[in-house]
Amino acid sequence: MKKSLFRLLARINKVVLPRYSKRDITRLSKLDKAIVAYRYWITKNSL
Repeated sequence: MKKSLFRLLARINKVVLPRYSKRDITRLSKLDKAIVAYRYWITKNSL
């Protein structure tokens, strides 16, 4: 159940949230860093 919830959230994040793979993480704003951390946490738990 937990893993399927995180997989669903990962799919939603892929569509809704912006991608930061080509940007320098050190130059992101605090909000952008929070989004990157959230996406990382969801991805880690969905695997």
